[in-house]
Amino acid sequence: MPETETKKNALDRASLDKDGKYLTFALANEEYGLEILKVREIIGYINVTAVPQTPHYVKGVINLRGQVIPVVDLRAKFGMETADITDETCIIVVEIAQGKHKFNTGIVVDCVQEVLDIAGTDIEDPPQFGAAVETNFILGMGKIGDTVKILLDIDRVLGDAEAAGFAASLDTEAA
Repeated sequence: MPETETKKNALDRASLDKDGKYLTFALANEEYGLEILKVREIIGYINVTAVPQTPHYVKGVINLRGQVIPVVDLRAKFGMETADITDETCIIVVEIAQGKHKFNTGIVVDCVQEVLDIAGTDIEDPPQFGAAVETNFILGMGKIGDTVKILLDIDRVLGDAEAAGFAASLDTEAA
């Protein structure tokens, strides 16, 4: 009995750790959220300079007030169809951590929605789809009324070796 109680307390603490404010945005018909503390700023879509020999989901780089920042198309990263740029298309500049290094990266989204305060009790662990489907980049599933927002662990979304290496090389060059 005490062992079960301890596991339940650990799960309760884990869900409370996810408690907080999330910036929500849309990609196609799906709604996602990012921890607000990871968001540095939101800008309207600006021209992106393509960089050769980068992964297909890396759109290129932007010059944001003198800092060169890599930009990732989140639709392409998630294997979705590309969409035309609209007045609502935004670049969310996020700070991601890879080991001891932190750097800014832009992610292209269809539109930014709102900032939500989501209680830890309203966040469930990501569903398990079996070994063939990777879900470690999902922080949790935020239940908001009758809807579900997919809460992303942006460090893991952008943390693959190719994108992280590209961003880190830009960060090193800027220093």
